[in-house]
Amino acid sequence: MKKDMEEIDKLIKEALSQEEAKFYDELGEQNILEKLGGVFKGKLAWLAIIMNVVNLAIFGLLIYCLVQFLGTEATNELIQWGVGILACLACMSMIKLYVWMQMDKNDILRELKRLELQISALSHKK
Repeated sequence: MKKDMEEIDKLIKEALSQEEAKFYDELGEQNILEKLGGVFKGKLAWLAIIMNVVNLAIFGLLIYCLVQFLGTEATNELIQWGVGILACLACMSMIKLYVWMQMDKNDILRELKRLELQISALSHKK
């Protein structure tokens, strides 16, 4: 299967101009840090930055709730601070899920661009 993919890539690169071939190479697989950096580029970069700032604020609140939880002896207060800890963890998890979904969306868009480029190259080759 991998050999077939390499042959297809070779055929596509032969059909493309030099500039298009360079663009095609840029659409390759990214590592996790490049994917994370991609979240902070584009139209919604401002939202990702704000969400990370909010995530840091919630982390600070989590530390505060944890310190208060460990410093109290009353059962009612333990429950209240424990609920605060759980709420902070839930909010932080949702923000992280948003970032992972953005990374996945960027991967899907990259693959769609590759498919469009492949279709274009193969249709011009005929």
